[in-house]
Amino acid sequence: MTSPSEETEEAWPVKWYRIAYRASEYAFPKEALIHDVRIDGEYVHVDLTDGRILSIPLWWIPSVHNAPVEDRHKFEISRSRTMIIWDPEKGSINDELRIEDYLVPRNQE
Repeated sequence: MTSPSEETEEAWPVKWYRIAYRASEYAFPKEALIHDVRIDGEYVHVDLTDGRILSIPLWWIPSVHNAPVEDRHKFEISRSRTMIIWDPEKGSINDELRIEDYLVPRNQE
């Protein structure tokens, strides 16, 4: 008598494929700093210095999502280029968006 796992192994033969490039030939980001920020009706689009574009849904950031459209654009990029900051003295939003928070998965508690 065979177990279900033995039956599965027989049904799925192992295939080997030629790998065209070594891992050292790929480009992996060494830094993720903010280059530019664009905000539309649904997303905060963050252009990073390594060429990636991070699009964060507005509804993930309630203070920005619920703010008037004109106040969404009253932000500054931090000197370290790692945060987007809305100053409450310049508009109705008092919040900070750290890029690292959206690049690294977090455990939900």
